[in-house]
Amino acid sequence: MKKKPIEKLLVANRGEIAVRIIRACQELGIATVAVYSEVDRRALHVRAADEAYFIGAAPSKESYLRQERLIEVARHAGAQAVHPGYGFLAENPEFAEKVLQAGLIFVGPPPEAMRLMGDKTAARELMLKAGVPIVPGTPKPLQDEAEAASLAVEIGYPVLLKAAAGGGGKGMRIVHSQDEMASAFRAARSEAESAFGDGRVYLEKYLQAPRHIEFQILADATGHAVHLGERECSIQRRHQKVIEEAPSAVLTEEQRREMGEAAVKAAKACGYQNAGTIEFMLDRDGKFYFLEMNTRLQVEHPVTEMVTGRDLVKDQLHIARGETLADLRLDQLELRFHGHAIECRIYAEDPENNFLPSTGTIKGLAEPGGPGVRVDSGYAAGDEVTPYYDPLLAKLIVWGRTREEAIARTKRALREYRVHGVETSISFCRAVMNHPKFVAGDFNTHFIQQEFAAPWPGDGRAEDGEEIAALAATLFDLRFRAAKTPAAAPTNLDSRPSQWKRLGRSWALRD
Repeated sequence: MKKKPIEKLLVANRGEIAVRIIRACQELGIATVAVYSEVDRRALHVRAADEAYFIGAAPSKESYLRQERLIEVARHAGAQAVHPGYGFLAENPEFAEKVLQAGLIFVGPPPEAMRLMGDKTAARELMLKAGVPIVPGTPKPLQDEAEAASLAVEIGYPVLLKAAAGGGGKGMRIVHSQDEMASAFRAARSEAESAFGDGRVYLEKYLQAPRHIEFQILADATGHAVHLGERECSIQRRHQKVIEEAPSAVLTEEQRREMGEAAVKAAKACGYQNAGTIEFMLDRDGKFYFLEMNTRLQVEHPVTEMVTGRDLVKDQLHIARGETLADLRLDQLELRFHGHAIECRIYAEDPENNFLPSTGTIKGLAEPGGPGVRVDSGYAAGDEVTPYYDPLLAKLIVWGRTREEAIARTKRALREYRVHGVETSISFCRAVMNHPKFVAGDFNTHFIQQEFAAPWPGDGRAEDGEEIAALAATLFDLRFRAAKTPAAAPTNLDSRPSQWKRLGRSWALRD
């Protein structure tokens, strides 16, 4: 099939995923265009790109969610393609359509597949027809509280109310009895309307102590699809993943084969193209059920990269410009998986204060290194962590020949990891790595809720010597910036070639 050239790409995102995409483009010889809000003028992704454009004020709706503005910048800059990353507009079919209508390439799935799989009830119906197991529940959105109460009795309590158009735990309520249904239904519908502009909710059986396991898929425009193995995502808090690993410690080879085949079947059923993820719940009896599809690149994609040796962002770009899985030498029977990988999400949150977001200036930063250690970061020393966006600072990804080695290496890397100026989840990740149940692989999606129910006591702060060294290095770094970096006031369609390409990056205490 005809190949579509991509010589320049606009990254419609910020933070670590924007940096990740820019790096892949640099290796492919693709020029990159960054966008930035008022508070991101000196952000790492801006400094990494070939050129950058101001798109609005700090709130997302006034900058990173401005669809027409993003397309205007892409066309003005001469980009042929747009990569949405994850979050913001990554799963918005209307944005994908607008990109295509503007004559640009959207690095992601077709809007039709995105729309179909984004509607949870429509996706459940499709999976049922395709022969993919689904959790018992309602095939269509609920009409009212009375219908919800009646069907809940048929399914059997506990049940789960879920937003038809949502994800990430928004519009979700666990209901244990008939007495709770009315208030839970109203709360779920209200939250769904607020979060997604769509108040429809549906009902499904609540699985007790399940594990959350997802399969990475890649599909091309010829109808071929493969899976790249599973990721264990059961360590989560408030329905948000905290630590992921590949492969799962509990799947048998038969379960892995069956779930992988179901994932590929699901992708083909919706006419999917590009990278996506099929999420399953695995119950205590070893039965698996389709949960949802994420029609984008996942935050945790690096653990799959570590065990397959592939670059999923490059695969996305190749498929977007018309290459097939055969061109990429991707054949299911020939795919091999090596070792074990773990990812820890490093959030700017305070574990000792109910994980409240922590804002401020990063005054010192020491990222770990050594064999099998990778850090995907969106921040450097001297950068400001603001309250406007997701608190994810970076991802620590570690590979080992075995799960035991990967855990030991992750513990070592977390001990080396230092961030000063804002509170982070590093100490909490260390506690999980040391927990006997995690080490044994004996956990489910309630692990954090059950094992860390009491207020988090922390595990100590960095020693004074480390604090002083970090601060001293940062002062030097900031003085260097002040002397060399000119201030640039953002203006309409203000394009700034990256000064940091000429100056080089001076990151405090970086390995």
